[in-house]
Amino acid sequence: MTFVTVAAATIASIPLDFGGNLQKIKESIRLAKEAGATLRTGPELEIPGYGCLDHFHEGDTFLHSFEVLAQIIADPICKDMLIDVGMGVRHRNVRYNCRILCTYKHVYCIRPKMALANDGLYREARHFTAWAKKRTTEDYQLESVIREVTGQDFVPFGDQILITRDTEVACETCEELFTPSNPSTYSGLDGAEIILNSSASHAELRKLKTRLDLIANSTRKLGGLYVYANATGVDGDARILFDGSSMVICNGTVLAQGSQFSLSSVEVTIATVDLEKVRSFRTSVSRNVQASHQLEFPRVRADDLVLSRSAEEIFLSDKLVISQPIDLKIMDPMEEIHYATGVWLWQYLSRTNSPGYFLALSGGLDSSSVALFVYGMAKLVIASIEAGDETTLADLRRITGEKDFKPTQPQEIISRILHTCYMGTVNSGEDTRSRAKRLSERIGGYHSDITIDEAVTAHEAIITKALNFSPKYGVEGGSPAENLAKQNIQARNRMVVQYELAQLSTTARKTPRAGAALLVLGSGNVDENLRGYYTKYDASSADISPLGSISKNDAKSFQAWALKEWDLPIMDEFIHATPTAELLPLSAGVQDDESPNEMGMSYNELSVFGILRKIDKLGPWSAYQRLLGDWKNRPGYGPEEIANKVILFYQKYAMNRHKAVIITPSVHLSGYNPDDNRHDLRPFLYNIHWPWQFNKIRENVKLLKSKLAEKESKDGGVD
Repeated sequence: MTFVTVAAATIASIPLDFGGNLQKIKESIRLAKEAGATLRTGPELEIPGYGCLDHFHEGDTFLHSFEVLAQIIADPICKDMLIDVGMGVRHRNVRYNCRILCTYKHVYCIRPKMALANDGLYREARHFTAWAKKRTTEDYQLESVIREVTGQDFVPFGDQILITRDTEVACETCEELFTPSNPSTYSGLDGAEIILNSSASHAELRKLKTRLDLIANSTRKLGGLYVYANATGVDGDARILFDGSSMVICNGTVLAQGSQFSLSSVEVTIATVDLEKVRSFRTSVSRNVQASHQLEFPRVRADDLVLSRSAEEIFLSDKLVISQPIDLKIMDPMEEIHYATGVWLWQYLSRTNSPGYFLALSGGLDSSSVALFVYGMAKLVIASIEAGDETTLADLRRITGEKDFKPTQPQEIISRILHTCYMGTVNSGEDTRSRAKRLSERIGGYHSDITIDEAVTAHEAIITKALNFSPKYGVEGGSPAENLAKQNIQARNRMVVQYELAQLSTTARKTPRAGAALLVLGSGNVDENLRGYYTKYDASSADISPLGSISKNDAKSFQAWALKEWDLPIMDEFIHATPTAELLPLSAGVQDDESPNEMGMSYNELSVFGILRKIDKLGPWSAYQRLLGDWKNRPGYGPEEIANKVILFYQKYAMNRHKAVIITPSVHLSGYNPDDNRHDLRPFLYNIHWPWQFNKIRENVKLLKSKLAEKESKDGGVD
């Protein structure tokens, strides 16, 4: 029997934090070795951090990465282990995203990535070039800092297999797994028994199972031991959250799975496997005909390295246990929202060393969801501290400025780091004011209740003086332009007021961090961002926006989940409240966001359009065609009604593109997130009337209405 213990390290690398990343990598090696592992792999580009972006154009990034690598392999902790780490390497003046296979004072080879992620959130081809020479290696001259440690001058660089005295190992980096012709298929056919996949895969609601199933399937036909190590934590631009879930799979069966979300910056997933399972599996499947004529990969010999242990060693060991199959752990989407937003908020707070958050709490569903996210974050912090994570406790004490603080309830944390404020006007209702106050009290927030009418009146006086004109609300006889201006001045004043309150909150309350400004939280949702249904530079303009990539429907479902799971009966009031901006006089009636006079469509419909436009990649005509089929049996929705919805959406989207470029950064959780700064690159200026597309739709409506009339006439004649 050939037993091997492998370790997949989940690490929260921070871009350009070379010292911090070094310590995390070495800690993961220590934990792996302590657990008996002889092989350790880690996330993609873990040495410099995946999110360096255009810093990958700088020579310093590559220099410092090699300096870190030198310190890793100079540490005796690497003895008798195969270490796989990720970093950028320049070879013949071309930049590559690489894996370095090494051990104590020795580098075996460098393996460049062969398929780059270059869509959606990813721009790898901007920074690296894919290695195109299959089954080919070249000599790479090592940097002097490495030569001083290893005494080597050259190592193989390219597409290769590492052969130890007892097995063969190959690499497959993140995106390569998702290509139709993935490299591990061919290296596996040529005898590689262990495949190492280092990844930087981001969190997205309801997508984890798809990813994990694909990883598990990678060896289901081929056979093999697959070690998948994913990054965790917030990326450098704050929009991407890596969600861990590192795994070890053998012959398509999952043997170990790491946490999906965690506040811990280092986690190691361990499995002990008998490689005879791989060998016997491969002899019993039809792969062998293909394997027999598979083109040979270059081999890099590691004659000094033995990864396996005997059955006697396993039997006598106190820590090594043969891994058994487990079921994949897949979170409920509402749990994903809780953990994703909680981890994101905590890491943003701790990295910026801010004393807390400020939230304009309106009493509506969106801002109350953000309040719940912060409360959920506090629950994660409590759980982490109770689990013995000293880093989390140290970060909390640094954030609060209380060196002996050790909370036992989330409200103790919230009372120190969350300032909520209801900023009412003469148009606000008592229901929203009361809900905001009671929710903040329930979760432990420091709450203010103010009105901003004085500021609004002062600004309107300036406008009246400048224009010699006093605008009126529509209900008072004013024009649409006047009505909109009257609403927007209220919304924009809230933005100004919230920033001053955030800057002065700690000083006025005389907290231990007095003088430090709170981070302002926005509360716009992805559907409103998509349509542009918000005032530019109003309270939606903030430092970060936890809800910015979450739909209204998911926010409502999350509140129902929190109501039950966290015993928060007050959330029932928010769930059933009419969504309203409360910017019109009470005499105008309830300002329903989903009414024809406001958005002109429901939040459900906005989500549909978001998916059609971004995920399905449909323009106005194709979206109209799709909805003719999808909505054909929807009461009250004939061709004309469907066309009107399509035209309204695409026109409003085009009109409001200028708002998308200033969307507050949010954690990416929705596949149709319209964030122009990272995920959704579209034109800034359109012909907002889409004349060709809309005329084609209108002509089709006429045709369909004519055919429907003929059909009805014919059916009527038969009767």
